Formats: sequence, structure tokens, C-alpha cells
Amino acid sequence: MSANLYIVPHDFTSVGDAALEYAIFLAKPRNTSITLLHIISSQKEEKSAYEKLNKVIAELQLGSDDIHIEAKVVEGSIFEDIAKIAADATARLIIMGTHGAKGMQKLFGSYAMKVVSNSSVPFLVVQDGVEHKSLKNIVVPITTSKESLQIIHLAGEIALTFDSKIHVIAEHQTDQRLAQQLKVRISLVKNQFEERGIDSDIHILKDKKAFHSVVIEFAQKNNCDMIAVSHHSDSLFAQFEKYTQSLITNEENFPCLIVNAKLLSKLYY
Repeated sequence: MSANLYIVPHDFTSVGDAALEYAIFLAKPRNTSITLLHIISSQKEEKSAYEKLNKVIAELQLGSDDIHIEAKVVEGSIFEDIAKIAADATARLIIMGTHGAKGMQKLFGSYAMKVVSNSSVPFLVVQDGVEHKSLKNIVVPITTSKESLQIIHLAGEIALTFDSKIHVIAEHQTDQRLAQQLKVRISLVKNQFEERGIDSDIHILKDKKAFHSVVIEFAQKNNCDMIAVSHHSDSLFAQFEKYTQSLITNEENFPCLIVNAKLLSKLYY
């Protein structure tokens, strides 16, 4: 069983603040504790890092009845140790800010994507400027792949907590075999949400654009507050996978909930 804990990496920038603010928003309904994490490259940075983290926490002015937030400083690599620390702590979620895919990152993959690709713990990636006033609508894209359904359970948990509606979207399939596979996936999703009493609907879209563009446009048109997706690239270099990277660094600032289907410690389908 996962601990009632979120891990929030913080790099002392505004996106770190955005991630922490969103983590607090998610944590309050379930009184989830937060570990505010900073990775250092040398032990000589430890004291200064703790001082900075504790200052960030102090400036939140939390009351005695608020959620618990503690600082943690670890020497290591953000690409390897964030995921390891979260897994060792059996955290429910890693909530991380990203500056988006800019400059050379568009060619080599966003830093967030590299971290996500190494994690068995689900991620929520947020960008600077994200709003967190409500969480009424969540869009969940699925494909003919069974791995795409691994996001369903986690998205459902959040929907139950915030009384959200889930919009499941999929691409129309002209191939008969793929259409039948998609029909099976949709049936599984419907049953999962109906059994848990989650408000949901299904949309089969015929847009001929790249699917990540379809997802983002749907989220815009339907006033969605979050995108939830399963990452299941077969690529040797998973951080190059354009679909997932485009979603987590979307220019509309939608928070993106993501699970790595191949590394997820508990499978649901």
C-alpha cells in the first residue's frame, strides 16, 4: 500500500513554487503529507539547501491544522534519484514543475520526460502559471494498447476526491481489428468507472491531426483542468517520445498526470 505522501522536487525557481502550490491543493482533501525535495551535487551544498527549503515552507504560513510539509536534501542526480526516493518512501505521487520544452530540449526531450521515464511512481507535471482553483474535468486519452489503460485507476482516485468528471477520448479506427480492440478497451473503462460511481463519458474523435494535438484541443474546448495519460513507449530512448512529451509540456499549461505503464509497480489491467 502506498504511503499518504507526495514528493515535490524543488529547484528554488518559480516552477518549483508552482509544483508545491499544486501539491498543497491536491493534498488538503486527503490530508496528504508532502516531502519537499532538493537534489544537490555535493554535500557542501546541504546546509544552504536546507535553509532555502525551510524558508520556502515558512513562507507558506501553514497553521497547526494544515498538512505536514518537511524538507529533504539528497546528494545525487535528478534523473535517477527523484524516482528512487519516491519509490523507497512508497509515495503516492511525484509532483514536479517543468519549464516546458524549450530550445534544445525540443530535440533531446524535456528534463521532466527524462525523470518520468525512470519512475515507477506516478507523476504530476505542472508548469509555471498553472491555476488550481478547481478540478472539475479530467481528460483521459486511451489507445488500442492495453497499457494506455494503466492511468484509469489513478485518474479515478483523483476524480472521486474532487468530484470530477472524466472525459475519455480515443481516435476513431478504420481498421476492423483495431476498432475491435478499441471497443474492448472502452468497455473496460466504462465498467471500471461505473463500478466506482465516477461520472464519465466517452468520445471517439475523427480528427486527422496528431493525437497529442487532439487531446490538448479537446481539453481546451471542454474546460478541462487536467490531462491524465499512460506513458508506454517502446522506444529505447523513451524520453524522445513526442506524444507524451508534447502533453506534459503543453503550451496551454494543463497539468499532466502520468504513469509509466512499464514500470508501474501495480498493474490494473
